[in-house]
Amino acid sequence: MHTVGVDLGGTNIGTVVLDDDDEVIGYAKRKTPTRGDHNRVVDVIVGGVHDAIDDAGLSVKKIDAVGVGTPGVVVDGTVGDASNVPGFQVRFSLGDLVSDLVDKPVRVVNDVTAGAVAEHRSGAGRGWNQVLCVFAGTGVGGGLILDGRVFEGAHGGAGEFGHQVIRQGGAVCPCGRRGCVEAYAGRQAMTLAAERHVASGGSTVLFDVMKKKGKSRPTSGVFSNALDLGDVFVADLIDDCISALAAGIATSVNLLDLEGVVLGGGLADKLGKPFRARVEAAMQPHLFFSPPKVELVSAALGDNGGAIGAALLSREVA
Repeated sequence: MHTVGVDLGGTNIGTVVLDDDDEVIGYAKRKTPTRGDHNRVVDVIVGGVHDAIDDAGLSVKKIDAVGVGTPGVVVDGTVGDASNVPGFQVRFSLGDLVSDLVDKPVRVVNDVTAGAVAEHRSGAGRGWNQVLCVFAGTGVGGGLILDGRVFEGAHGGAGEFGHQVIRQGGAVCPCGRRGCVEAYAGRQAMTLAAERHVASGGSTVLFDVMKKKGKSRPTSGVFSNALDLGDVFVADLIDDCISALAAGIATSVNLLDLEGVVLGGGLADKLGKPFRARVEAAMQPHLFFSPPKVELVSAALGDNGGAIGAALLSREVA
């Protein structure tokens, strides 16, 4: 069986092809559109699917199913309420659109749920039955494995870790609410904070680094470089990011009595072990159990995790 998995992110769309042994045999990456409607994004998704199939040396006929991991709330192949992908705020049938264009069965799942499946089956979460995966990148998402199975909730919205309110009346989140984890720990929100800072006369090297690296917006690597250069404002942003993640993780652990938490995403990956260690230290005072009974580990599968998980889940519709 060959399946394709797509990881739709706010910055990139990664696609993999898996063989019978769960090995990645094809890969592609395209930029996520920043403007337009959902049809433009779907066209890029489908283009990436064909790129990955070509990279695997296969034809479309050899593909059994496609899985798509997407931001937002997923219900029966539809998606909505995704603030960081153009056209994904209003609910539509992503599964039907992709299926019509590739002529294959399609399973749509929340992107971080897909990442959680991959980390649980093949990555840092192996051996745990109660796991939360948190991915900090353009936004902040979460995926839950409870009793060894994916938990998507009553309405498909379980795992919206980034939209836990950790500061009442706090900073405005890209979702429009105030005080969410993502308002402090999502790269999109951090970029907006930096833009406001510069507009009000403040200084930061963030945008200079961005231009030097030839980027159209600050990536995780840009934030990491600015931090290495001793940028005080970026350091403050990272401090707030760590505090927000720690509060959200501790609250989730207290609610669900988890065995482990996997921390990944572009920002966490670029900032590395020191970042994970700081989050772990910051969450300790908020944990109910003493001594703490939960372990925080770094994601093991990197950028491919979400796509791998989507490909694995697509086997349920093949």
